[in-house]
Amino acid sequence: MKKKQRMQFGLVSIGLFLIIATYFYFPSIKKDKILKDQSANKEPQKAEGTKESTYFENLEYKGLYDLDKPFSVKSTEAYILNEEPDIVYMDNMYVILYLNENRIVEITSLKGRYNKENYNCFFDQDVLATDGDTVITANNLDLIATKNIMKIYNNVNFDNITSSLQADKIDYNFKTKYFKVSMFDDKEIEMQVTQ
Repeated sequence: MKKKQRMQFGLVSIGLFLIIATYFYFPSIKKDKILKDQSANKEPQKAEGTKESTYFENLEYKGLYDLDKPFSVKSTEAYILNEEPDIVYMDNMYVILYLNENRIVEITSLKGRYNKENYNCFFDQDVLATDGDTVITANNLDLIATKNIMKIYNNVNFDNITSSLQADKIDYNFKTKYFKVSMFDDKEIEMQVTQ
């Protein structure tokens, strides 16, 4: 009889252990594993050499410059370093500027930086700028909102309806609508784009 009771007690104990393990212990292990895998797959620190940053996906800033012209800055991935809270480092940067006379300028690049304080944008790698009629490609483009100018440099190609050119550097002034083209050091020409 005692042998039968021990066996029943052992079976009940095993049954209780299996119930507790199935409903309480194993789910917590699985949950911890899922959380650990998710944190391992996420790249919260994109900054090189530092863990002092904040990471974002599908980021967008909207604002006005010159008090009446809207713009937007978008990025698929971005991060902000804690020591530079006004600078946003972006991947796949995309900017839209709405200018006077219903002109819309779109600028894209693989990498870039956006200054949240003064709206200056710095584009790097495979830069493409267009307003529909004019297409500019380059390695770098600096959109200096504080001075209303655009500096395009390194392997610049400029194409529009009437002409095309290659240059080392092009400076464009949004107010005067003049391009200053530099080729091979200090040789410069000025031209105005008429629409």
